[in-house]
Amino acid sequence: MSIYYSSTDHFVLLPAILLALFGCATLLFDFWIFPEPKQRRYLVWFLLAGEAFAGIALLKQQLFLVEQNGLPIEAFHGALIIDGFSLYFHWIFLATTVLVALFSYRYFELRDEHHGEYYGLLMLAQVGMFFLASGNELVTLFIGLETMAVSFYILVGFMRRDQRSNEAALKYLLLGGFSSGFLVYGFSILYGLSGSTRLSDIGNAVAARDPFDPLVFLAVATILVGLFFKISAAPFHMWAPDAYEGAPTTVAAYLAVGSKAASFALILRLLLGPLATARAAWEPLLIGAAVLSMTIGNLAALTQTNTKRLLAYSSINHAGYILLGIIAGNAMGIQGVLIYILVYAFMNLGAFLVLTSLASRGIAGDDINDLKGLMQKSPAHALWMLIFLLSLAGIPPTAGFLGKYLIFLSLLETGHTVLAVIAALYVAVAIYYYFRLVRAMFTTPQENAEPVSSSLGLKVALGVTGVLTLVIGVYPEPWVRFAQWSITR
Repeated sequence: MSIYYSSTDHFVLLPAILLALFGCATLLFDFWIFPEPKQRRYLVWFLLAGEAFAGIALLKQQLFLVEQNGLPIEAFHGALIIDGFSLYFHWIFLATTVLVALFSYRYFELRDEHHGEYYGLLMLAQVGMFFLASGNELVTLFIGLETMAVSFYILVGFMRRDQRSNEAALKYLLLGGFSSGFLVYGFSILYGLSGSTRLSDIGNAVAARDPFDPLVFLAVATILVGLFFKISAAPFHMWAPDAYEGAPTTVAAYLAVGSKAASFALILRLLLGPLATARAAWEPLLIGAAVLSMTIGNLAALTQTNTKRLLAYSSINHAGYILLGIIAGNAMGIQGVLIYILVYAFMNLGAFLVLTSLASRGIAGDDINDLKGLMQKSPAHALWMLIFLLSLAGIPPTAGFLGKYLIFLSLLETGHTVLAVIAALYVAVAIYYYFRLVRAMFTTPQENAEPVSSSLGLKVALGVTGVLTLVIGVYPEPWVRFAQWSITR
């Protein structure tokens, strides 16, 4: 077997190489070239340059995949793979990283916490996400997961002088390490069953055994415990409210969107790949986690007065909806999962963007009362926030409705009628607590209605997320076709 680094290996790995190089270079530039705080704004442009080069590499990979009629490209003897599925997630990772970087500069500058390593950590977290979507064997997947997780441990505690940020980072680190232990234990059982870390070999070994074989079931259960933590699904959601509340708002947004999307990419890669034949073992576990996530997420959100904690419980609820698409398991369900992850990225980022805009005027934005009279302060921000909240609740014609519609339809097609009814009932609960924010913005009078201003980056990011939240809902065909292409290639 050849040990040489081939051109195919380089082609597949190129986006990650570029992101890693730019991420490491950012740390050096911050120390040598841009030591002054006012100069660090140039690091945003440096990140955008790195993302542009990575985007070009992804575009070349997608064009090559189309030329090859969708035939997957393997590298490093099958450890990495580029297919429609991985490319779909890579574009989501790139878009969310760019948007988060655009509205981060002003946020940290106002708090005198603007440090260049922040942008390097964003790109290194994205490198970990790359391996989660493209990994095709256990060691590669675990390295990608921990690369992403370590970056987020640091980012959550990035406000060094903020006790809440430090406390949130410590809790996230301890619980994250605990969950990784479960995941590695499950991986080790799969390796013992198959004698290989490649997913194809593991799939053959699992298919040869009964789904309720003690070793198979133990591997499935421990792996799901680790992955449920990563997606903040109940009952392994305890870290999310504290981490979201204590983390910088920009980091909470990236954690809610980027980390969740990457973790779901890993779940889909495992459950629909090597563990597909063990569906009888893992489907009941997913059903329990989905129903529990929707129940705890919705009921806990009802009593929240902190906006970031409310969005954290909302995130737990949305994890439950996405799991329902995996439970359905048909083409419509997986397509619904991919669409849901895409629209969740934009609508959730948009909601955090409005909170960040409030912070630019010295308003904390952490309490529902901080939104009082937002319609008077800034009608544009209030209307954008209304669109994002309607989408999170699944109200047409926003993009959130499309995601829920596809998942509900897949549940009905596969006979999961009870789950569809439960999910539909919880939509009504979600509408109530989202409209608590709407009521504060539109109906509560505000005596001191100072206008809310935003930096250029904030305005661009807010416009992109808002427009896409509407466009995907009103004109879904291109996005649905892209999702269909990604699961058939």
